[in-house]
Amino acid sequence: MESAHSGRRTGNLLFAFAPWIIFDVVASPSTWEYAALAALVAAVVLNLPDLRRGSFKALEVVGILFFGVMAVLALFLDRQDMLWLETYAQVLSSAVIAVVALGSLAFVPFTEQYARESTPREVWSSPVFRHVNRVLTLVWGGVFVATAALGLVALHTTSGADWFNWVIPVVLLVLAARFTERYPDQVRERAKAARTTPQT
Repeated sequence: MESAHSGRRTGNLLFAFAPWIIFDVVASPSTWEYAALAALVAAVVLNLPDLRRGSFKALEVVGILFFGVMAVLALFLDRQDMLWLETYAQVLSSAVIAVVALGSLAFVPFTEQYARESTPREVWSSPVFRHVNRVLTLVWGGVFVATAALGLVALHTTSGADWFNWVIPVVLLVLAARFTERYPDQVRERAKAARTTPQT
């Protein structure tokens, strides 16, 4: 049962990142407008069931707003006016996710919104559940801070741009996904072991 919860937990998060991943894959100096439109469509379609239920998650709402603004800018501004966005589109998208993730720590960690979908309601207020989601949110926020920084480095280097734009970020995402699968169960096991250990 725990592994099933872990799979749903990670799947929900990766599902939430789908529009951002689409944008990063498609965006380039000549295609970022199409990337923004594709990501906007994906954000609306993928999140429509949640929006109909009135379940608003920070990453989903920000994604729709972000890609909506990008698409509008692409329609109404000249290409010359948008050169800065062509250059920094991928860096900006990673930075926005990082801000959403780390900013959510002041309210409800963004991973908690997804974890609740595969966790009984009575667990939501437990210290372990809250601790786990603060750690997971910090990890994902850190990954996207690093991805944004790597994107900046790629813009100012003459070699190794693919490593900074793709290889290292993909490795970081895979590591974060694996950590998301395993860490909650490890914390629960440690907490369970601490409760069952006889006091001396």
